[in-house]
Amino acid sequence: MGEAIFTGVIFALLMSNAGGLWDNAKKFIETGQYGGVGSEAHKAGVIGDTVGDPFKDTAGPSLNTLITVMSLVSSLFAPVIAIIFFS
Repeated sequence: MGEAIFTGVIFALLMSNAGGLWDNAKKFIETGQYGGVGSEAHKAGVIGDTVGDPFKDTAGPSLNTLITVMSLVSSLFAPVIAIIFFS
């Protein structure tokens, strides 16, 4: 259970940061950098933004909920496990 929580935290941090990075990269290109709007970099930035929005808006926060549920389940079953193994 601990490994899953640790992995979930790392994965949530990665997804949230990567999504924000891809979203901001498109905005940066739209300021005129790397050819601006209409360039190949902008086309790649639009694809990155399309991938990045679900990463930062959905996937990261949903992992937070998963971690909370896993913690709740482990807390609820701790007394049962203690009775089985220590009685």
